[in-house]
Amino acid sequence: MLYQITEGTVSAGGNVILSHINFEIRGNEKIAVVGSNGAGKTTLLKLIAGELELDRDDKRQNCGITAARKLTIGYLKQQAFTEKERTVEEEIFSSCSFSNDYSQERYEYEREYDTLFTGFGFLKSDKKKKLSEFSGGEQTKIALIRHLLSKPDILLLDEPTNHLDIQTIQWLEHYLNGYGKAVVMVSHDRFFLDQTVSVVYELSGKTLTRYPGTYTQYREEKKKRIRLQTKAYEKQQEEKKRLNDLVERFKHKPNKAAFARAKRKAAERLVSVEKPEEDEIHLFVNPLEPAVLGSKWVFESEHLKIGYEKPLAELTFRIRRGQKIGILGPNGSGKTTFLKTVAGFIPGLSGDCSLGNQITIGYFDQQSSEIRSDKTVADHFHDLFPVLTEKEVRSILGSFLFGGKEAGKRVDVLSGGEKARLVLAELLQSRPNFLVLDEPTNHMDIQAKETLESAFQAFTGTILFVSHDRYFLDRVAESILIFEEQSVFYYPFRYSHYLERSRKTTGEGIAAQIKAEEQALIAGIRAVPKAERHRLKEISSEEAYADWKMSLVTERLLQVEDRVEELECACENLLKDWQESPEFWSGGDWSETAFYEGLLRQREDVWEVWTLLCLEWFEEALDVQI
Repeated sequence: MLYQITEGTVSAGGNVILSHINFEIRGNEKIAVVGSNGAGKTTLLKLIAGELELDRDDKRQNCGITAARKLTIGYLKQQAFTEKERTVEEEIFSSCSFSNDYSQERYEYEREYDTLFTGFGFLKSDKKKKLSEFSGGEQTKIALIRHLLSKPDILLLDEPTNHLDIQTIQWLEHYLNGYGKAVVMVSHDRFFLDQTVSVVYELSGKTLTRYPGTYTQYREEKKKRIRLQTKAYEKQQEEKKRLNDLVERFKHKPNKAAFARAKRKAAERLVSVEKPEEDEIHLFVNPLEPAVLGSKWVFESEHLKIGYEKPLAELTFRIRRGQKIGILGPNGSGKTTFLKTVAGFIPGLSGDCSLGNQITIGYFDQQSSEIRSDKTVADHFHDLFPVLTEKEVRSILGSFLFGGKEAGKRVDVLSGGEKARLVLAELLQSRPNFLVLDEPTNHMDIQAKETLESAFQAFTGTILFVSHDRYFLDRVAESILIFEEQSVFYYPFRYSHYLERSRKTTGEGIAAQIKAEEQALIAGIRAVPKAERHRLKEISSEEAYADWKMSLVTERLLQVEDRVEELECACENLLKDWQESPEFWSGGDWSETAFYEGLLRQREDVWEVWTLLCLEWFEEALDVQI
């Protein structure tokens, strides 16, 4: 155990911030600390850094902080430097002492310094500049470089991805994965956490809970724990009610008094199960359906050039009903311009584009959330949808995290992220069939983002959106449009699939590589001897591409089919073994065995994947027929 806090409590100004927490770092673990704003995440980092001390509690044994040895700790804060008249080099080398300027140690240090400095997007000439010449974001990068070079035993990072572009974040992810020391970080970038951490601590109700795995695995495990605890709580309440009903029924009957006393004692002996706290994130389980279905093809363009005075990109592209497409690309590549062109706010420079029949658009950008009103959230929402009852208004707002007192706030006092969430709730309630969204989750906390992710996943209409939140992009978008170098490339899979593919490409890049694969496929089909073309006839490039897409879906479908059959066979064998066991003949319940629950859960998960792939295959088959 490298570092451990046992039963630790931290108070400030008479208020308890952390209460009897247990926290540990094992070896070189990469740990994330998550929780709502104000939960005490930064307090925990300051405690580990030694800036705060635990409260004294002489009544408790074995509480406090222990470490395997004397540890070095580096802490990256939002305010990076105090002496800003130093140059970058003076700051970086201020804590170093080498035996001489030509030692192997100094050579290795400077080599890694160059790697880190250029990896974070700086020029080598920037080393001579004063810290005051850099922006706040650039100063944070330099502070992070200094900490990474010093290689402390425990590196504490508070929002390390702030002010970093996607390329730099990806570079940092790769670097941290190879970093040989322990890291504890607080970040709202969930995709970054998924790529770097192996343990998540959730800070809620002033206590810490440890979850092994990535951020996504933590979320799934937490949902599972809440589900199981809810089931156990409900079962206990039912049993308690049954016993109490028996006591009430028989306590006044002399010949049943002993029976009633026994049941009362049985009720008192029941192991107490606490009612689980509700998840702070609301999940939409029912589909959010548009008021009007709309035509099969939502948007079509032919050699459409987008831009203002000069074209930024050209697209020949169409969007099918129900698609959820995310847009990627550097700033200035035309992403927002494309959204405005699709929504009809600006015309294309040349070419053709059109919306399908009965397509209703819900448009959102950062200006959309700049609403002002003296009304409360509930009154503002009710005025927009007067046919709703007060109860329906409260229910809808509650599902978008405006429950209770939040619905009573004035719209004017809401933060930017809260206003954006309110506007998106209004958009979804108006039930368009085509959502066009520009950075819908900016300035939102994780709870708000995951609630909206759930809403957009439940939405059965079409979505076209731009987002720099890679986790949100990966969870919502089923395919992506990539804007780069005045061209646009369509990738038919999720962002994580694209990222994995990008890592494996070399040289010319993923867009060129996939286009080369398509051309090779088409060339291969056309190279079939004429005598054997009675089935193929002449295949167009579009048909060949459709065949290629169908083969990708079919390949994944067959893999999942094998897994379905394997799990079905395992369930049948388990049932057969159970029926031949002594527990079966003694009246036991096989559904309560942990192994059965795990196997059943696996089967349900695989069936869900199987169903989604079947739907995807069916959609692709319809496209091919059309």
